[in-house]
Amino acid sequence: MNVAQILDDATTQIAAALGLDKRVARLEARVLASHGWAVETAWLIAHDTDALSDKQIAAFQSLLLLRLEGQPIAYLIGTREFYGRPFLVTPDVLIPRPDTELLVELALERIPPDRSMDILDLGTGSGCIAITLALERPLARITAADRSTAALAVAHRNAEHLGARVEFMTSNWFAAFSGRKFDLIVSNPPYVAAADPHLIRGDVRFEPLSALTAGQDGLDDLRQLTRSAREHLQVGGTLLMEHSYDQAEAVQGLLRTHGINDAYGWADLAGVSRVSGGKLSE
Repeated sequence: MNVAQILDDATTQIAAALGLDKRVARLEARVLASHGWAVETAWLIAHDTDALSDKQIAAFQSLLLLRLEGQPIAYLIGTREFYGRPFLVTPDVLIPRPDTELLVELALERIPPDRSMDILDLGTGSGCIAITLALERPLARITAADRSTAALAVAHRNAEHLGARVEFMTSNWFAAFSGRKFDLIVSNPPYVAAADPHLIRGDVRFEPLSALTAGQDGLDDLRQLTRSAREHLQVGGTLLMEHSYDQAEAVQGLLRTHGINDAYGWADLAGVSRVSGGKLSE
């Protein structure tokens, strides 16, 4: 069996098993092959008629079988790109998604590049938000927290790998921050309802449930964040939170209820409101 044959066969299997378009399935087959054989994608094209050894076939097939079971590509190859940088990921953290880049963009608009600010990222997971902010705004003082020590270990590795200066702390939301205030607080908290049918489909089946779900309506952690944020924001400070496509009205109501003024929502490129936030006025 040569390179082209094994990729063609894998493409057909992935498309059928996971219900993917053939072009997406082909891309996934190439990603698995590149990882399994430690080669660049260009090598696959240049060597498409090369015969494969039994060892190469076995390495590829072991990855393919896991993917056919539905395991996410990011967990299989151990990385996912976010904001143009490769982040290490394991099953201890959520897989970074393009949707969250909107939260980063909004945060960057509020962090001047020429002066320091105190920034807090709550529920940091892989650290992709905090690390991106630290790299894009090197004068900012970035603190990132998560209640999961396993997730923090992944975030630490990412910060070291990418050369980002971030203070990491173990904390269940604001629990470890008594008396500390910040100019900007950002969070991509769990916001999926416990009975949401999407939890038994696709990649999320393999992601940590505690990082996905937040009570019966998905708002439990967003309630806690908005209720406690006032104590930890400087006057004029901003809170920004990612949420589900259908939670904008509820989240902005929570912000107003708990004294975070100028509550507002921002839509992603598809026109779906994905981030809400506001400022703490005097």
